[in-house]
Amino acid sequence: MLKWVVALAIALVVLTVLAPWLAKYGLGRLPGDLTVRYKGRLYYLPFTSTILLSLALTLLVRLL
Repeated sequence: MLKWVVALAIALVVLTVLAPWLAKYGLGRLPGDLTVRYKGRLYYLPFTSTILLSLALTLLVRLL
């Protein structure tokens, strides 16, 4: 279980760092990605982008 938590934390850090670069290519502005403003704060919920990146990484790992 600890391995999964560490892997998830690393993945979140990597995606956070790569977010500006990925935004240049349209990820984060896909239909299904939500941006919510609540009490003056902006919350970003990238549902579609997460699914797309997950599929791409799964295909990459299976091909290697």
